[in-house]
Amino acid sequence: MDGASKVFDEIAERDVVVYTSMISGYAQVGGQLAYEAFEFARCMQKEEIGPNRVTMVSLLQAAAELEALEEGRSIHGYAIRRGIGCLDEVFETSLMDMYIKCSVPTMAACIFDRMKMRTIGSWNAMITGYLHVEQPLEALQYFCAMVQENVFPDLISLANGILCCADLKYLREGKSIHGHIIRIGYQLDLVATTALVDMYSKCNNLIQARKLFDVMETRDAISYNVMMTGYLQNEFASEAVDIFTEMVGIGIKPNLGSILIVLSALLELKNIIGGRSVHGYILRHEFHMNTEVANKIVYTYARCGCIYDARQVFDWIRYKDLISWTSMMMGYLYHEHADEAIILFRMMKREGLDHDSVTLISLLQAFSQLGHLSLAKEVHCHLYRALMERESLVINSLITTYAKLGKLNMARNLFERTTRGCLTSWNTMIAAYGMHGNCVEVLRLFDRMKKEMIKPDDMTFTSILTACSHSGLVEESLQVFNCMKEEYCLIPCEEHYACIVDLLSRAGHLEEAYDLLKLLPARQSASAMGALLAACKMHGNTELGEVIGNCLLDLEPENPSVYNLLSNLYAESGKWDEAARTRNMAKKRGLKKAAGYSLIELNQRASKM
Repeated sequence: MDGASKVFDEIAERDVVVYTSMISGYAQVGGQLAYEAFEFARCMQKEEIGPNRVTMVSLLQAAAELEALEEGRSIHGYAIRRGIGCLDEVFETSLMDMYIKCSVPTMAACIFDRMKMRTIGSWNAMITGYLHVEQPLEALQYFCAMVQENVFPDLISLANGILCCADLKYLREGKSIHGHIIRIGYQLDLVATTALVDMYSKCNNLIQARKLFDVMETRDAISYNVMMTGYLQNEFASEAVDIFTEMVGIGIKPNLGSILIVLSALLELKNIIGGRSVHGYILRHEFHMNTEVANKIVYTYARCGCIYDARQVFDWIRYKDLISWTSMMMGYLYHEHADEAIILFRMMKREGLDHDSVTLISLLQAFSQLGHLSLAKEVHCHLYRALMERESLVINSLITTYAKLGKLNMARNLFERTTRGCLTSWNTMIAAYGMHGNCVEVLRLFDRMKKEMIKPDDMTFTSILTACSHSGLVEESLQVFNCMKEEYCLIPCEEHYACIVDLLSRAGHLEEAYDLLKLLPARQSASAMGALLAACKMHGNTELGEVIGNCLLDLEPENPSVYNLLSNLYAESGKWDEAARTRNMAKKRGLKKAAGYSLIELNQRASKM
């Protein structure tokens, strides 16, 4: 555009065509340069040169690009006053596009409804627009209305219809559109095929999604991203990594989305070697300049146990945003370095960054780990000063913090005065009572939920069953378990069965507990096995304890508590050789049981005891 501007400056007598050429050029370039289109429009006004229809369409494109609603409305008003663009499909479609991109779809709908002649272009503008503002149901309704008015859809319409079905997870409707494409003999292009892969993936039909992906003649980074996301959303993280490897192997350069998706997959797999490989690729291809990618690397390293590497990457980030600081804080909390998380929060405040609810939740978790009651109270006061007392996530975290710090009365008062209509708050308070072994209050709170017509979920029953298990209330637990299935039609998951196994173990019903344990997937029953092993030791059932202990060693060979429990079981039954052998196994692996300690707050400092 620099060359065009120089030529423009040399023109002595400028007319509407010259000005329109410059305005159209800047509108098409887009980005911040689109503002220049409005500067040229102002110059036109000063020289008293009236715009034509093409000028107005170009200005609407610039307003849409910049999401400049005020400027767009001004253009619309000017066009009405001067009678420009009336009954012109291109102008009206551009006007609709501008309003949609400025997040005012209702105005676009008004213009669309008044159009006397609606072409496929205007229908596509409405459908695309509603998808743009994340209203897929309205977009699909326009698609269906278009078909009912016998407007023959083109590939753009069909691709948008498929995207609507993908966002809404409407598999049947998506299949109908796919079938229509096949019947009329359309040759699927890259966009339409990618939309179909996305739709089938989001509707949990990965086999069909992969078939379509495999028969694509040409693929780009976006189509690979869609297939990777499909695998990741359906909990096939390993396959997502394989797709990324294939993409890089055939020479398709990953984009920002590809990097973020593969890092999420590697995080899911806790694959630190793969994470380092992707980090190396990022450094070689200069993706590390992007803060979003750097934040993801920080979080991946932290969650995979490499907290030092996470801090190094964090320190290298030139422009740290709130997510950078929060990711690092959460990493420290995950590895119980709460003091470092608090230091990081103070550094963030010195940098002048404001916090959000996620940051406050992380801070409360740090105070909870360190036993800092007074600092938790400061956060509580801040919530009222900042008018955040309706932030249910932060309030629930504060309830949990007070409960963990022994202030159950403060947790209860906070619950009663704030978010009682929120199911998560009820679950949090039930868990708080359970933490203190107050099963009577847990059951009382559950009865109140029923009276106040608040429907419990899986988490509610997990908290109730855990509390009853720790209190040894067998009959009450079984009643709650049956209520879950019969009254609320909830299907118990592994966690609920694990609670019942734990309950039966503590009550001495070892054989019943073992029979129930055998119904659970091995990988998800470690905690229940641990409870049953401890119960076998308590009740002197060495034979069953030995079976459970060996299963646990296979599941958790790096857990020192398992070796300790099994060794003590052998010792109490007089099997000293087996006890010594078990202890030696732990010693060879370098495992040592961590010493227990308590934290108390003295003079605003946490002290270990």
